[in-house]
Amino acid sequence: MTQSVNLTLEDNIAVIEIANPPVNALSHAVRSGLQDAFRGIAENDAIKAIVVYGAGRTFVAGADIREFGQPPKEPFLPELINEIESCTRPVIASVHGTVLGGGLELALGAHYRIAAPKTKLGLPEVSLGLLPGAGGTQRLPRLVPVTKAIDMITSGKPVSANEALELGLIDQISGEDDMRAAGLAYAKALVKQGAGPRPVSGLPCNTPEDGLFDKARATLAKKARGQLASQKCIDAIEGAVNLPFAEGLAQERALFRALMDSDQRAALIHAFFSERQVGKLPEIKDVEPRILENVGIIGGGTMGSGIATSALLAGLTVTLIERDAEAVAKAEGTVSKNLAGAVKRGKLSQEKFDAIMAGHFKAGSDYDALAEADLVIEAVFESMDVKKEVFGKLDKICKPGAVLASNTSYLDVDEIAEITSRPADVIGLHFFSPAHVMRLLEIVVGAKTAPDVVATGFALAKRLGKIGVRAGVCDGFIGNRILATYRKAIDGAVLAGASPFDVDRALVDFGLAMGPFAVSDLAGLDIGYMTRQRLAATRDPREVYAEFSDKLCEDGHHGRKTGRGFYDYSGEQPVPNDDILGYISEERAAKGIESRSLSDQEIIDRYMAAMVNEAALVVEEGIAQRPLDVDVTLLNGYGFPRWRGGPMQYADTVGVDKILNDIKRFAEEDDFLWQPAPLLEKLAAEGKTFASLNA
Repeated sequence: MTQSVNLTLEDNIAVIEIANPPVNALSHAVRSGLQDAFRGIAENDAIKAIVVYGAGRTFVAGADIREFGQPPKEPFLPELINEIESCTRPVIASVHGTVLGGGLELALGAHYRIAAPKTKLGLPEVSLGLLPGAGGTQRLPRLVPVTKAIDMITSGKPVSANEALELGLIDQISGEDDMRAAGLAYAKALVKQGAGPRPVSGLPCNTPEDGLFDKARATLAKKARGQLASQKCIDAIEGAVNLPFAEGLAQERALFRALMDSDQRAALIHAFFSERQVGKLPEIKDVEPRILENVGIIGGGTMGSGIATSALLAGLTVTLIERDAEAVAKAEGTVSKNLAGAVKRGKLSQEKFDAIMAGHFKAGSDYDALAEADLVIEAVFESMDVKKEVFGKLDKICKPGAVLASNTSYLDVDEIAEITSRPADVIGLHFFSPAHVMRLLEIVVGAKTAPDVVATGFALAKRLGKIGVRAGVCDGFIGNRILATYRKAIDGAVLAGASPFDVDRALVDFGLAMGPFAVSDLAGLDIGYMTRQRLAATRDPREVYAEFSDKLCEDGHHGRKTGRGFYDYSGEQPVPNDDILGYISEERAAKGIESRSLSDQEIIDRYMAAMVNEAALVVEEGIAQRPLDVDVTLLNGYGFPRWRGGPMQYADTVGVDKILNDIKRFAEEDDFLWQPAPLLEKLAAEGKTFASLNA
């Protein structure tokens, strides 16, 4: 027995408490304590039933992440659960909170299950590139329909207690929150009924419909393109249906071990830990953020309204300022529509919606309404002159200590700060559109930004449910700076001979949800055009500048919003706009470029080499503090496939030397764009990885 597991007796019922705060993770101490408890119970014939419950806010929320990457120690969870299931007295799992992963597998090893009303139960291992490896794929389809087992395991999404009861995953929903008492009452009732053990492994597996597994594999091949774990989950569940339990369990374990050794598992674990590490910065350690309750927002367009929505959903009071009554009304309508969507999706109650619209949200055109705001976020047109004008007004109106933030996606935050008398209070907060949906928030720290202002930026990200990444000041910060470079690389691939449609197809096959040219259409081609025009005066004459995107814009084709861009949107489904091929052909001829065929692999190699090389510069210059900051940015703001872990993790996986060799190869075509970053050369020469810089 350990302090993490406590055994008491009450009326011949053994009560086992798991107490490993904060989430009762299945650490080695917990596993050992459970094994000791059950072995002790086996020697006591007076015990009639066993209740297992979790102390604190949850039952068991899964494995102990502190043990990830360490050699496993006995007792191993699969064998422990088998041992619990073989108990000769009824075992009741009395669960509450978030019963996830190994926690649910542990509950499945019990003979009966009772849950608190608000319990969530799920098997999210697929999100880490794994499958449930302690019997989850074998026991779940013996309790719930196979179709639902496939859905739960391949999506990782939990179900509510009510749905779990309806499915047969649990036996009862408790009428009280005290799960020790609820478990005891249920155990006593079972003993009185003479109920014995009911091992799930002994139940017949639900019979699936014909062709279900093939259909599921085909669906996931599209939905989870390129991902190994979801397909292996199907294999394991099919084994549960077709094999004796012991053989299915052995197959599950073999599949689990194969996934443990995969690059995808390593990448997903890297993403998981990086997102938990990204906000841990020496400069804000033990620094208290400023008070953050009243937020002002300047600008009620798509971005400003999205930021307002996100803040309101987080319980903040918001005052939005627009230029005139018409713009104010439009912004109010957008915010109301966004919040109504949250009500429809069950993310916001109707009562809270009414309260927000009645008092927590105000919109107007008078800057004086921001006099008491704790934080003001400017979200106006991406023009330095316009932003300076806004900050000049805010400097005069806002109270001392108010944080003044710009939502700029490219512009110099230090130049903006210097227009004020309080540059220490100025910070960049680069939200991604739609701001109430996208998780990434680049927190851009200026030369004079105070540490408590930086801490306030990270506190805001946490409150909004976003992932904050610290970025330094440069054109485009982390994400957009890297984007600008890899966009030049794929434009170069098009000039060399690929079509935009070849590029999009290759990169979608690589794992992107959308190809970069399709994304440009979605964002609006005029956005990139304006940025390129802003930088035209400083463009180096040695740069091989691709003009075909500009030509599209100048002819009035801005993407989806005008019906044509790289694709034609006039029909039910987008189709390639073949006009772009004419623009490209003319440009190749004008530049004297002889078109050649590019393989999908070369397109991918160009895309990744450019991304990694620029990211290495971003890290070397301190714009990103660590390589993991780059990975988190690209994963959460730019659609980089999570199962590849981010560009720096990808480089470590394929080899830093491989990326460097690709750059040298492409430099034979364009030695201005393809200049190796010194950091990349240093790591390759020393045989080191980007991960070595994440400490």
